[in-house]
Amino acid sequence: MRAALALLLLLAAACAEHRGKAYVRDKVCQEFQTLGREDFRTLTIIANSRKFSNATFEEIGHLVHEIVSLAETCCAEGADPSCYDAGSSALSAKSCGEGSPFPAHPGTAGCCAQEGLEQKLCLAALRHPPQELPRYIQPSNEELCQAFKKDPKDFADRFLHEYASSYGQAPLPVLLGSTRTFLSMVSTCCISPAPTACFLKEKLERKTLSLLTLLSNRACSRFTAYGKDKVTFSYLTTLAQKMPGASFEDLFPLAEDAAEVFSQCCDSVAEDCMQQKLSEHTAKACGALSARDERFADCCVGKNLMQNYFCILALPPAPAPKLPEEAQKPTNEQICGEDGARHAKKYLFELARRHTSVPDAFLGRLYDASKKVREECCSAKDASACLDGKRQQMGQELPSFLEKANQLCGQYTELNFLDFKKRLRESLMRTMPQASLELLGRLVEQRADFASTCCPPNSPPLYCASKVSLELGEACDGGSCLLG
Repeated sequence: MRAALALLLLLAAACAEHRGKAYVRDKVCQEFQTLGREDFRTLTIIANSRKFSNATFEEIGHLVHEIVSLAETCCAEGADPSCYDAGSSALSAKSCGEGSPFPAHPGTAGCCAQEGLEQKLCLAALRHPPQELPRYIQPSNEELCQAFKKDPKDFADRFLHEYASSYGQAPLPVLLGSTRTFLSMVSTCCISPAPTACFLKEKLERKTLSLLTLLSNRACSRFTAYGKDKVTFSYLTTLAQKMPGASFEDLFPLAEDAAEVFSQCCDSVAEDCMQQKLSEHTAKACGALSARDERFADCCVGKNLMQNYFCILALPPAPAPKLPEEAQKPTNEQICGEDGARHAKKYLFELARRHTSVPDAFLGRLYDASKKVREECCSAKDASACLDGKRQQMGQELPSFLEKANQLCGQYTELNFLDFKKRLRESLMRTMPQASLELLGRLVEQRADFASTCCPPNSPPLYCASKVSLELGEACDGGSCLLG
């Protein structure tokens, strides 16, 4: 995919300077000349909106103007060979100047204390953390056409900036395809004699790509935040709650397979990597689980594997089956043995399928605790004593933690939002009879906001991890949740 390759080169250009200045200039100029000015400019907007996701549209505009001007000037026939290096040095100097119009970053001052190539490489490596809660909201058809007709170029630029900064964790080919088809839809339908029918037809045609952008952004955000091992656990517990009757041995290979898909495709510029690999994964999941669960079987009907995947993801948790009340706990030898991590996952899997309303943010807390206790105790002089101490320390913390999470998110799922807030207020009045109406109102809003953000299965991982302790107390901080 030439467009994706061009963007990759654009992002990596400064980091390739150790190969030689001519290498950087030649690669950038090759892509500039192949793509043409406007496509190169479009990709520059997307690249820098992803990289600086909290920058304003005006800040991105200044940076894009400079980058495109540099390529346009220095890639022209007969341009001085030193043009690109001198121009990029001037761009670095402008970034370090007082009142720089470029995206602000707290690391800029440290980069600007360096000189020459080190300064350029440092500046090129800066990036904002991705947005955990995407801010892009698609306007109505009428609002889209009004903005488009007023200034088509400004409309396109603003859309590219907002969309790329909101969904910047989606794989590059997915993001490029989604923005391209959206702008094509708007430009076609806003001049159509029947715009409503046109939008309906076009939105149906791009539904798969639109959903893939949203869901791959979430999946890749989670992969970046969690890493491959914790993503495997996260996917495992999600499947466990959708199909709590399945065994660990049934679901763990599928969780490993999904994590491998994200590890291969989240940063890939290969066209159709995510679509192809997810389709292959869905075929495996359908083959393994359809005969065991009617809901999975319904999702697996039809040959459109991407639609089947979306259907599986959208399945709500199933009621917990009749299982022994206590999950089998791993022994000390198992925890510190060669397969200690797998035994920990298996125990947490058992907890997840017994508490199907406890979402990822809370189970992730237990995963982190299990890892902490293994690191602390398995390297201790007396590992068994350390582990036994953790078991005793835990006491009633784990059941209480799970019950609080299960109750809060179970009520959020079952009730409409107004009834949920009413139930929260009643619960708080019982536990805090002396609280003022003002304090109760504030706590209700705080918990309702927390539940609406962190109880859904695709909650933002880092944001919710920082909120779990605040809302549910400090259970598991000792790292003993693994032990029950």
